[in-house]
Amino acid sequence: MRVLLFGATGMVGQGVLRECLLAADVQEVVAVGRTALTQEHGKLHQVLHSDMLDFQPLENLLQGFDACFFCLGVSSAGMNEAKYTHLTYDLTLVAASTLARLNPQMTFIYVSGAGTDSSEAGKSMWARVKGKTENALLRLPFKAVYLFRPGVIQPLHGVRSKTPLYQSFYCVLGPALSFVRRVNPGWVVSTETVGQAMLAAVRHGAPHAVVEQADINRLAAERH
Repeated sequence: MRVLLFGATGMVGQGVLRECLLAADVQEVVAVGRTALTQEHGKLHQVLHSDMLDFQPLENLLQGFDACFFCLGVSSAGMNEAKYTHLTYDLTLVAASTLARLNPQMTFIYVSGAGTDSSEAGKSMWARVKGKTENALLRLPFKAVYLFRPGVIQPLHGVRSKTPLYQSFYCVLGPALSFVRRVNPGWVVSTETVGQAMLAAVRHGAPHAVVEQADINRLAAERH
């Protein structure tokens, strides 16, 4: 399969990229982003693009893909709703609408978050905006859309968070997260299992469009 990856420099994106490069049935990964990756691999091709709200110049490069893993995301901390909506809803829908037109056969997987509000009417601003984004994605004419809602994510295999505070958290609590993930897989996922679950959803589908934390681990276990 040919995979398009957005957000490859983020923590989730790094893990997804690793699993794609390891997968025998992935022939090519095209990473689109503003920042160049330091990693090199025979399957990996990078497309640097500064304006993530205008993909018209790239349309000839964005065709013929089987899957898109959309791992771009920002924290809502310190943002008002208008700004967060612009960086979450607007940016995602511009990219997804373009891809749906160019690749109607594509499976589109969006990294959302545990606690997302599908009603779009709750008190939590970030959850409303994520819910609005999810609902809009489900209306696009893709082959399939899956909305991944991880909660606590443990970075593995050298994957690091770009947020220093989060990285400190993972360094201190890494052993505890490993223990919890073994004892109760519904509480913690890893960057590895998120990537494996995304690939499994493309290969075989998933029971529901919304893929919660425990579902991610189940899909990863059934990936082959």
